[in-house]
Amino acid sequence: MDIDDQFDLGHLFLQERKCRTCGITKELIEGYYLIRKNRGQNPSSYSYECKICTIRRIVKRRRKNKVLPDDVYPDW
Repeated sequence: MDIDDQFDLGHLFLQERKCRTCGITKELIEGYYLIRKNRGQNPSSYSYECKICTIRRIVKRRRKNKVLPDDVYPDW
């Protein structure tokens, strides 16, 4: 028996990953952002938070533009 016959590249690399935030299993390449571009297509190059959860987190924590009233602005 040859080792090459027993293993496929799909067995060595993760094809799916479970999101840490929502817990849904999604495809690695389409569902997660590539965070380390210099490593190629390795599974360790992708984030552990899916694209949808990342977008929700950024929108939720985005800073709101606060306008100061005229009387609070310092008079120099």
